[in-house]
Formats: sequence, structure tokens, C-alpha cells
Amino acid sequence: MINYSLTHPVLLRALAESGHGSQILIADANYPHNTGAAASAVRVPLNLRPGLLTVDQILEVLVEAVPIEAAAVMATADGTTSEASRGYEDVLGQGVPFTMHERFAFYEAACQPDVAIVIASGDVRPYANLLLTIGVRTVGPVR
Repeated sequence: MINYSLTHPVLLRALAESGHGSQILIADANYPHNTGAAASAVRVPLNLRPGLLTVDQILEVLVEAVPIEAAAVMATADGTTSEASRGYEDVLGQGVPFTMHERFAFYEAACQPDVAIVIASGDVRPYANLLLTIGVRTVGPVR
């Protein structure tokens, strides 16, 4: 048993095997989880039921586990920021730059080989997808 917020064994392993520049896609319930990312990406199903778990809930745990260098969100059909993605900036803080991609450009970005992990959420909000880039760990080993 580990004494840590993140306890999902598959996700822990996938994060440990990822490094600087690797990407994590936290996808909403409408996202094509199996076909909308690189075939080599580890799939982590956390979509227990509609509305559970949300992208926000998953993000809150991930920010404790890995350094986040950058984030990308999917723009709405009219090119604006979605209601869902506004909360991500609050969780990540102002030091994390955000990029907004048009829907099909987001799909293209999510299919790149650097996407190491796809987390399927139960988030039913439109345009709730989030693509994170893992940063550099700045602290040495704990002794």
C-alpha cells in the first residue's frame, strides 16, 4: 500500500515510464478514446459512469504526481474557450502556458507519438478535453 493521493497502478506505471515532453490526454466522455490518440499510448479507463470522474478531478490528482510544463484545450465550435477548460487554468496556475486548438487540430495533436497516456474520463461537459505536457522534475531524489 502506498501513502499517496494517486493509487491507480496502471496510471502510476504509465507516469513512471513517461518523461519530459511526454503528453497526457485527459479525454471527456465523448472523445474517441481508442482511435483519437497514438496506438502506443497507454489507455487508462476512469470513465466509471457519465459525470464520474471529471477531467477536473483527475487533473487535481495528476498535478501532485508530475510537473506540468504546458496544456492544450479544444476550442468550442465558435472558437472560444469552453466552460470546462476555464477551471483547468485555476488548477494549473498562471505559470503553465495554455494553447487552444480548433477541434480537428486538437485531434491531430492528440494522435502524435508523444502522447504516452490517454485517460478516459466520464466528463460529459462539451469540449472538456485536456492535453498536458510533462515538465522537468527540479527536485533531486528524496533520502
